Amino acid sequence: MDRLQSMGVFARVVEAASFSAAARQLGLSRAAVSKRIIQLEADLGVRLLNRTTRRVLPTEIGRAYYDACIRTLAAAGEADTLVRQLHAEPRGTLRISAPHSFGTLHLGRAIAAFAAEYPDLGISLTLNDRIVSLSDENFDVALRICRGVSPNLVARELAPIRIVPCAAPGYLARHGTPRVPADLARHTCLHYTHMASGNLWPFRDAEGEHTVRIDSPYSADNGDVLLQAAVAGLGITSLPTFITWRALIDGAVEPVLPHLTVPPLTLFAVHERQPIPSAKVRLLIEFLAAHFGATPYWDKAIDAEAARVPDSQLTRAPAS
Repeated sequence: MDRLQSMGVFARVVEAASFSAAARQLGLSRAAVSKRIIQLEADLGVRLLNRTTRRVLPTEIGRAYYDACIRTLAAAGEADTLVRQLHAEPRGTLRISAPHSFGTLHLGRAIAAFAAEYPDLGISLTLNDRIVSLSDENFDVALRICRGVSPNLVARELAPIRIVPCAAPGYLARHGTPRVPADLARHTCLHYTHMASGNLWPFRDAEGEHTVRIDSPYSADNGDVLLQAAVAGLGITSLPTFITWRALIDGAVEPVLPHLTVPPLTLFAVHERQPIPSAKVRLLIEFLAAHFGATPYWDKAIDAEAARVPDSQLTRAPAS
């Protein structure tokens, strides 16, 4: 038996001084109301009401219990109201997990703009390249860069993530420019250790998608480090354009195998399944989707530079 519901039925009977009147007000049958009170008295081991043919009055213990019921029901109602307000309005603390490089290069600025719009909302941002458990680690939302997410989570696509193999012009001048993916076997490749495909670099051409096995003497779990190594002329790396875009535009690195494309990834926002996501989660996801968009600003900058310089080797958006 739901004790709060029974307390509410008892309080209504006391206020109406009648089982029948209370039943009408509650939309229940008189028998259902009577059964609730009888069960409540049995659970408590006391008589709460004196029944007469004309009226129903609380006993002394029943009057004290009624006062306690009113306080308890009011507190429960306030708690329900608070939860609904927190769910409907962006309040409390929004706990976010995101990849490290994307967080430092792009997300931090976006979150600052979002926080300025909602000053009553607290922000807790954790940057980590591992896949976190939202429920176990108490995150409201996580950003993930991948090709697909678990069906147990709700996912929203925020932006496409283009991948571009690239190297410094000086490195290519010294070691030659790869013409086909198989040529990478004789080059120093700078490998991202969190790549989902392991040491297989995927490529796509007119004949479809295929992979090349990379035997890399230089690897790191951070894309910024790999870009620095590439700019220094240590080898060829394959990284998202959200990391390499400025280096590509400035000419510090240039695309390798530009006639091919690397199958793109997607920036997702994911959260646990709920009947209705909380306002803070909904608002953040909508904000980020609008902020980054179908062609994020770093790719727009690359494409604008490529259009400005007709013979530019800068990468353009891959065919879908």
